[in-house]
Amino acid sequence: CGVALVAIGIYAQVALDKVLVVSSRSAASTPLAILVLGVIIFFISFFGCCGAWKESYCMVTTFAVLLSIIFLAEIAAAIAGYVFKDRVRSVLEDRLWEAMNKYGEDEVSTQAVDELQREFECCGANNYTDWATLERFKVSDTVPRSCCRSNETSCNVHPTPSTVYDTGCLQNIEVWVKKNILIVAAVALGIAFFEVLGIIFACCLMKGIRSGYEVM
Repeated sequence: CGVALVAIGIYAQVALDKVLVVSSRSAASTPLAILVLGVIIFFISFFGCCGAWKESYCMVTTFAVLLSIIFLAEIAAAIAGYVFKDRVRSVLEDRLWEAMNKYGEDEVSTQAVDELQREFECCGANNYTDWATLERFKVSDTVPRSCCRSNETSCNVHPTPSTVYDTGCLQNIEVWVKKNILIVAAVALGIAFFEVLGIIFACCLMKGIRSGYEVM
């Protein structure tokens, strides 16, 4: 389970890299938190293996307690994520608008928005007309070239739904998240199941070790 979480953390960092650039710091730290949790679980599991091998009641008990704490923390995190799921969209929208306002002035923000629009085939936060609210794009009646459906030179001038993507990035990101959330939920459920098994087996081993001590 620890190795699986490490893999998920790495995958999340790579897959969400373009989204996280324009998101909040707390969202950007989520893959890192998953990665750290995986490493912690891996070492706790190694600790439990040593306890089972040496038949150490103290080490096995510590393993069961630590694994129980992690399991409860994961349940709390899942509940918190469900409660604050609506806030994630508003935070992402705020960061996206912030990046759009810096477009053309800040290189990092410009590259992030361009990559996001190309990757998700979207334009603006809600739709391509969002760019018209920014003065420099309103004056020239243009949008970034990353909004274009084709590679034509003037595709971003006087934009229309036929020349640029007419859906916003927020909508396309939400669709992408819904497609992948089932995979994440299934993996999380599988990891939680093995954690519960680990706790149960540890308790059984603790009982066996204590019974052996009593016989001796």
